[in-house]
Amino acid sequence: MPEDSGSNATFYHYKLLKRIVLPQSFIRSYTILPLIWLAAEMIFLSWTSIFFFLLAIPVVLWIQYVISRSVLFIINHSYRKRWSFTRRLPWIGYLPDQFVGYSAFRRVHLHSAWIGCCIIAILIPWSPASFIISLFCSHLWFIAPRLYILGKLKNQPKNGMIKFNEQDISYYMP
Repeated sequence: MPEDSGSNATFYHYKLLKRIVLPQSFIRSYTILPLIWLAAEMIFLSWTSIFFFLLAIPVVLWIQYVISRSVLFIINHSYRKRWSFTRRLPWIGYLPDQFVGYSAFRRVHLHSAWIGCCIIAILIPWSPASFIISLFCSHLWFIAPRLYILGKLKNQPKNGMIKFNEQDISYYMP
């Protein structure tokens, strides 16, 4: 198997089409945003919002995890070794740790985004306003980098592969 790693950026018969690097300004603002939301909630609603905010984080992660695993189970039965839970910014949550098809990545995260919003909307009549706002803000915070990647790859062919690296996201074509 010939190895053309220098000139064409080819890796195991995959040709690199696009490399997306998240700007440092995006990552900095991304890390500060929850603190701003928490301060706004504490000022405008109640000081007890801090408890709802801390409760909303694991609840949203669990909701997104369940939705992602369910969608993956429906579309593909051999996903277990390719997806795992990550804790590094801005990719907190259930993400692929190997090459994954763009269509599967897109389907999982779009379903996670809209079904998560629907679940939060269903909880509105029974939950305090502070908890609902915390759920919604946390959900948007966790899903925003994934939607950013989907927006950047919108005009690319749909049958490619995505690989998450430490500094960037690479989009390959088989």
